[in-house]
Amino acid sequence: MSSTPQLRLKPGRERSLLRLHPWVFSGAVDEVSGSPQSGSTVQVRAADGGFLAWAAYNPSSQIRARVWSFDESQTPGPEMFAKAIDAALARRSAQIVPETTNALRLVHGESDRLPGLVVDRYGGTLVVQVLSAGAEKWRDTLIGMLRERTGCARIHERSDTDARELEGLPSRSGSIFGAAADGPLKIVEHGIEYEVDVASGQKTGFYLDQRDNRLRVGRLAAGRDVLDCFCYSGGFTLSALGGGARSVVAIDSSAQALASARRNLALNRIAADRAEWLAADVFEALRKLRREGREFDLVVLDPPKFAPTSKDAARAARGYKDINLNALKLLRPGGMLATFSCSGGVSPELFQKIVAGAAADAGAPLLLRERFRAAPDHPVRVEFPEGEYLKGLLLERS
Repeated sequence: MSSTPQLRLKPGRERSLLRLHPWVFSGAVDEVSGSPQSGSTVQVRAADGGFLAWAAYNPSSQIRARVWSFDESQTPGPEMFAKAIDAALARRSAQIVPETTNALRLVHGESDRLPGLVVDRYGGTLVVQVLSAGAEKWRDTLIGMLRERTGCARIHERSDTDARELEGLPSRSGSIFGAAADGPLKIVEHGIEYEVDVASGQKTGFYLDQRDNRLRVGRLAAGRDVLDCFCYSGGFTLSALGGGARSVVAIDSSAQALASARRNLALNRIAADRAEWLAADVFEALRKLRREGREFDLVVLDPPKFAPTSKDAARAARGYKDINLNALKLLRPGGMLATFSCSGGVSPELFQKIVAGAAADAGAPLLLRERFRAAPDHPVRVEFPEGEYLKGLLLERS
């Protein structure tokens, strides 16, 4: 018998692992042997003793173990991690041509077989998020491998998310290699320049997952009056203006985000009067725009995460319905709505149902023109649907 700690599952609870789903929830565990500590490698076994997976244990999380490998002969360690990182980097090299951008996600957690590790690259800077007990246990090893393979001169950590709290891990953020940035970094995406604040910006500093969707919205914007809600640092706004939008109204509650958006406008030598910036709560601003009789040809709704987990879905549904209902009432006949959800607790099917309900209440018949998803450097494994957190719909008011 192996000296490695073991988790034995309750009868019948091995089914998800046999389908290669990488999470073991606390309610599936029947017995823990060997006194594993947080982040320790454990063998996960079925009730009959059969091997299922190698995983990282966390006694503080509802996700009691995250799978490193389903292959009994592939023991977690530096060799396995190196192969996973090399495969992730090769995948990006094959998918994202350098002319597209110098900012991309290099490692996307479970989808790259490195659960709890997120790595974004902004030019010569890496930003890492260590979001699980297993990744925390191997943090120094993983960061060393990334530094060696990318040759980046600077590494910054942003392990300051709600996911750390759910894992029972303390928040941590700051420079961990190289000279700390003395201001925002500059990146280029589809020919548009942006500043990125890796130290205090949202997520790791920028919403890399929306890269291709920004390009699509820009191509739709020609000659249209555009409303960009939850605009953050102006990604959709600049894409719309670059695509020939007649006008853009951009709304965000953060004065700091709007200041960054204005700087991005100047960075791209776009006339300041081509965009109208509103520092306001989007829910209230949409109602105010309706009272003013404003109308738009293209509306973008890209709100923050309303439902981190499925238990928050009902509350999130009310928020999504509210903003979509009021946005549709501002949309001219023939106009387009690009509406998004980045909530992992809201499935694509539920999101479409919510938007359909909003359309019915608004009296705005809609045609589904396209579906949006995250850019290809945010891969999704079919056995892990939770990885498809970003979903969106392009709808035409008919």
